[in-house]
Amino acid sequence: MTGSEESPSFRLAYVPGVTPAKWAKVWRERLPGVPLTLVQVPAAEASEVLRVGEADAGLVRLPVDRSFFSAIPLYTEASVVVVPKDHVITAADEVTLADLADEVLFHPLDDVFDWDAPPGEPAFERPATTPDALELVAANVGLLVVPQSLARLYHRRDLTYRPVVDAPQSSVALSWPEEATTDLVEDFIGIVRGRTVNSTRGRTAAQPEADDQRKRSDRGGARQTPAGKGQGKSSATSSAKPGSRTARARTGGGKPAKRGKPRRRS
Repeated sequence: MTGSEESPSFRLAYVPGVTPAKWAKVWRERLPGVPLTLVQVPAAEASEVLRVGEADAGLVRLPVDRSFFSAIPLYTEASVVVVPKDHVITAADEVTLADLADEVLFHPLDDVFDWDAPPGEPAFERPATTPDALELVAANVGLLVVPQSLARLYHRRDLTYRPVVDAPQSSVALSWPEEATTDLVEDFIGIVRGRTVNSTRGRTAAQPEADDQRKRSDRGGARQTPAGKGQGKSSATSSAKPGSRTARARTGGGKPAKRGKPRRRS
């Protein structure tokens, strides 16, 4: 188990741009007795946080070291170029990397894209962080290609963005150390995969399934109990119905009896 047996808890790391709120809400509804702690970490540090056990699982950006981590891809983001609001690129609904060939593009040290260098003209320096790069974009020094969620996260009134249709894309995954696949990790896997309470693997599924079985058993018993209590009455009724049909057949209650017994003349 993660944490102590007496007071279990679950620590979920997440990188900038990822919003775990919807999954956290479901967790708190299904496991109200297990606190969920959200830990925001820089994308470049997420793997190390999981590796040393400072979080039980994480919503991270791929790729991860598959020799150590398990990962379930969740979604892939569109990529956008962030530009000043008065930039010529804003006249287009979307652009290509070729459209950026003559632009200075920043490559911050925390860039989430797996490329050696962005296309276009190289910048005079590599900003330390994405927010630092956006400051330079706002100063009309250059442009920046990022996942759309980061453009929204670091939104500024003097900047806007346009989709880049052929840029690299960033995929988000749920990841955790493979050797630390605990019951609580399985519970969270069920949540992000959209399983219902009854189908979720692990500890949380056992109790609802057992309750369902007891309810079905109780319903079945309720149907059988009246028959048991009134067995004599039911037997009498069952035997009476065939008898009455036989009697009608013998006494003229049906057509065959009429043909077998002639009418009495007056």
